[in-house]
Amino acid sequence: MMSYSTSNLHEFGNSQALVENLSQKIAKQLQQAIDKQGKASLIVSGGSTPKPLFEKLSTIDIEWSAVTVGLCDERWVDANHKDSNEKLVREYLLQARASGAKFSSMYREGVEAVEAIELCEERITQELLPLSVVILGMGTDAHTASLFPHNPKLAEGLSLESGRLCVSMKPADAPHQRMSLTLPAILGAEHIYLHFEGEQKRRVYEEAVSGEDAMAMPIRSILNQKNIEVYCR
Repeated sequence: MMSYSTSNLHEFGNSQALVENLSQKIAKQLQQAIDKQGKASLIVSGGSTPKPLFEKLSTIDIEWSAVTVGLCDERWVDANHKDSNEKLVREYLLQARASGAKFSSMYREGVEAVEAIELCEERITQELLPLSVVILGMGTDAHTASLFPHNPKLAEGLSLESGRLCVSMKPADAPHQRMSLTLPAILGAEHIYLHFEGEQKRRVYEEAVSGEDAMAMPIRSILNQKNIEVYCR
């Protein structure tokens, strides 16, 4: 039986307060990792929700030159494509003070996602491990990263015994092949955040914490972890 703690749930009345609090906490933890081991990695998600968070983070004064930014998942498109998470991160996060950070891309030109798993894992190992901070999002179908419910590859992505850092996915009702971090890769991070906003996603969250089937709601595989904090409004 899974158990969920409410002590790691942080609710805010407006987006500005949420972004202010979460950005300061993340920046502090990145700087602590730098002070401890000389470097830090920040793993982020795409979508519209994190844009204000990215913009705020980019203005905070830490040693960004010692930070490498990576992705929880990526649509298998060129970095100039409108659907690219890399494009989003470069436009909203790697600006201002954060323009000095390095970026580790998931996408590999000229190969299919399923053929690029080992290439992605090698780059993650070389450039991002150990993961300092991971910021996850959540879809209205309860997917996180590109771990989609009832997907043929989901069991592989959630397996704690696979030894894999990445899994390729093709969502049933969304465009583009995807590359995603696996559950064990995400859980290896020192700090994990789930960030979502709005009533619809709050209802999804409430349903997720009231059940156990991670194949139906993949976010459940994350929510029962001790090192996750949920920031929402």
